[in-house]
Amino acid sequence: MVAAGLNGCIESGELTCLLGQNGIGKSTLLRTLSAFQPALAGDIYLSVNSQCNSQLSILNSQLLSRVIGVVLTEKPDVRNMTVGELVALGRAPYTGFWGRLGEDDRRIVAEAIRLVGIEPLAARMVDTLSDGERQKVMIAKALAQQTPVIYLDEPTAFLDFPSKVEMMQLLRRLAHEEQKTIFLSTHDVELSLQLADRLWLLEPGRLHVGTPRELADEGVLGRFICRSGITFDKETLTIRVSK
Repeated sequence: MVAAGLNGCIESGELTCLLGQNGIGKSTLLRTLSAFQPALAGDIYLSVNSQCNSQLSILNSQLLSRVIGVVLTEKPDVRNMTVGELVALGRAPYTGFWGRLGEDDRRIVAEAIRLVGIEPLAARMVDTLSDGERQKVMIAKALAQQTPVIYLDEPTAFLDFPSKVEMMQLLRRLAHEEQKTIFLSTHDVELSLQLADRLWLLEPGRLHVGTPRELADEGVLGRFICRSGITFDKETLTIRVSK
């Protein structure tokens, strides 16, 4: 068992970043919260349609698809499909058996594409995209799904630095303006320190939850970041690397 005894709450209207060393269980935790795999123990609760404390394990797949959007690191095995068509699959929970898009569906898909900044890619075939472009498309698909909860596993992993910043800013803005619950795992510690409202930091056998400032003052961030040649200034929340 990688992690046990975890207890935390992910709030709506906040961007929450999950940090931790490689192999600590970040992806496993996200898959468990997404109901892709069952929890070995304990319970997960969601606030769904104003009903507080709905247990994740008893929600059916149709309801889950309207509540939780997920972007994983695995590359989608998609062929003979355009970017626009893939993003439109995010509307599947709402389009019924035949999957026909209405006017509102097409408007939502176009808005998701615009928000992520991939309008020039809309007519491209998905299998011609770079890793970074494909990641943006999958995020647009999750936005088109219009769920109140979005989980993302390292969403900036394949992006160049300006695109990393823009993506994190977009997710923060969506959390604040749309009151979405956005929870993502990342190795971009410096961006998380600047843009996250709250951090979850996994250590062996323990989960720390708090704002960047709170975890810095508690010494948790310093313990996680500092290594030989790497220092963390808890006053300015900055990382320095010695030459």
